[in-house]
Amino acid sequence: MIEILLHIIVLTGLIITAALVFIFKDLVSATISFGIFSLLLALEFYLLRAPDVAITEAAIGAGLTTAAFLIAIRGTVRKEADQP
Repeated sequence: MIEILLHIIVLTGLIITAALVFIFKDLVSATISFGIFSLLLALEFYLLRAPDVAITEAAIGAGLTTAAFLIAIRGTVRKEADQP
């Protein structure tokens, strides 16, 4: 029973963070939300008894991809709405 509740909580978190990725206008906020999504996905893989996939998702999906996105965003110029 507790395992089903954990699955429901993690899946709800996945849906919420996936929606936040699209809702956020700020790229850094969207990237952080994507990183949280990847961590929740790694947790779901672990709960599904696939620890090797969970470790890979946590390392590549949450760690490396989020870091690559943040480095790419740092190289861009922010365009503010009130600039001419």
